[in-house]
Amino acid sequence: MLKKFMCLTAVLAFVAACDTTDQDSTNNIRGLNGKGMTADEVRSQPGTEEGLVKIGDRVFFEFNQSDLDQDSRETLDRQTVWLKKYNHLKVTIEGHCDERGTREYNIALGQRRATAAKNYLVANGISAGRVKTISYGKERPAVMGHDEDAWAQNRRAVTVVVE
Repeated sequence: MLKKFMCLTAVLAFVAACDTTDQDSTNNIRGLNGKGMTADEVRSQPGTEEGLVKIGDRVFFEFNQSDLDQDSRETLDRQTVWLKKYNHLKVTIEGHCDERGTREYNIALGQRRATAAKNYLVANGISAGRVKTISYGKERPAVMGHDEDAWAQNRRAVTVVVE
């Protein structure tokens, strides 16, 4: 009986020694200065996708247009400041359209929208090498619906941080 107890104690001691509190691959990541941070805390840190969303990650367009309006330029100005602050980050600008029009037409329009946003960032000092573009046309709507409210939210260019 004593032998079984000693074996069980040895196994438990071994398992306990293998446990680490420094890094749990699913919920805890070694953070700045070795502090453990949860994945949610990492995402909420400045210089992350969540930080970009907070300052404005998308601009919107009128029907069949790729011109930037004043609101879009203001959003892209905030993105410019943010990208200059976090100059190690790269982004992709996704161009999107509403459901109207052919697939081919909307792919081209989405590309013009993404390019317009990229050109604005580059003209304001962001290196072109840090910004890629892609068009999804009407394939990835933000809002489902067949009315002007839904369409207006789907006519957009979205800036996303490249991991």
